[in-house]
Amino acid sequence: MTSLDSDKRLPTPSAQQAAAPADAGWGRTLGSSARAAVLVLLLCGVAYPLATTGVAQALLPHAANGSLVLRDGQIVGSALIGQYFDSARYFHGRPSATTAPDPNQEGASIAAAYNAGLSGASNQGASSQGLADSVAERVAQYRTTNGLAADAAVPVDAVTASASGLDPHISVANANLQLARVARERQLPPAQVQQLLDQATQQRTGYLLGEPRVNVLALNMALDALPTRSQP
Repeated sequence: MTSLDSDKRLPTPSAQQAAAPADAGWGRTLGSSARAAVLVLLLCGVAYPLATTGVAQALLPHAANGSLVLRDGQIVGSALIGQYFDSARYFHGRPSATTAPDPNQEGASIAAAYNAGLSGASNQGASSQGLADSVAERVAQYRTTNGLAADAAVPVDAVTASASGLDPHISVANANLQLARVARERQLPPAQVQQLLDQATQQRTGYLLGEPRVNVLALNMALDALPTRSQP
């Protein structure tokens, strides 16, 4: 190699100069990632929730706010969540398998019907002896409470809990078997109670899905709203 060729060789870059382009690339990557993260946060965490909330409040405010039920301006429940009624003067809802923390034993739970803070089912299958015993006990209690014959058929929703444990509805058959008891306890004509029951009955969703059902809270509130002179 001649001296002239040697003179044409480029100088070798220093380590600092070689690392500069790599550092710049990482900087650009981090910057673009941060901007993308902020954009996604604003779109999905701010804009989208605000838009859906605004549309829901404008078009379906009652449903968007939990389908709350008011009486004299006070919230007494929700049309979507069942409540526990045990008085003979009221229609009774489905059994509930919800639980609550045991105040006497940390980490344990106890039965707490219609606990809206801990929705759930018992997860017992058809082969469970515990479930069979519970259903048999509920059947006997249901017949006794409603003055039915010892061999009277009992609707399945009267003796089994729903998957959520918070079902606000009962079947029309279940409500009809309770009608005589409620009318007797309130000293009301059965036809009057039947009229309220019919008003509280909801038809199939879209006339296709599910079965006709009775909202227990709505029906019991309608009973309480009757003039005082009609009640004992």
